[in-house]
Amino acid sequence: MSSAQVIVLNGGSSSGKSGIARCLQALLPEAWLAIGVDTLIDVMPARLQLGSEGIGFADDGEVTVGEEFRQLEDAWMAGVAAMVRAGARVVVDDVFLGGPESRQRWEKALDGLDVLWVGVRCDAAVAAGRELARGDRVSGMAEVQADLVHRGMTYDVEVDTSRAEAVECARVIADRIKGGVRR
Repeated sequence: MSSAQVIVLNGGSSSGKSGIARCLQALLPEAWLAIGVDTLIDVMPARLQLGSEGIGFADDGEVTVGEEFRQLEDAWMAGVAAMVRAGARVVVDDVFLGGPESRQRWEKALDGLDVLWVGVRCDAAVAAGRELARGDRVSGMAEVQADLVHRGMTYDVEVDTSRAEAVECARVIADRIKGGVRR
């Protein structure tokens, strides 16, 4: 059994985080919940999904978040941490639009827990192609976020989904989990 309680996947839109999370659920011997920021957005009131106080998506792919979104996101992070403290293991699929500040917010919520920080990289052109094929994203978001979310970041593990399939990336992460995690 591994000591990690949380795996945080940070990568841009369409970088392959959700696929990696599903593969980790299949590869790791313990049961892991996969929780993504997209789920948080989906359960927010409609007025916050496209508003200045919530989350906004510009035509060029830029994403902005307002104060009310941040308050709900803080509560969501605390809730994820509470589940982990109650015994669940969780893979978090997130997009650190604020770079190190986004990670610091998670670090605060997950204080005292064993966390593996994973950078999920993907070439901007590959992510843009996936975004187009998905058809459920604002065009340009993947390209804008591909490098932005990694600026100033450090990770325990980095994978690149433009060079490896989700299952191969998940194996790298699973091997690290089985080998021990640092906080």
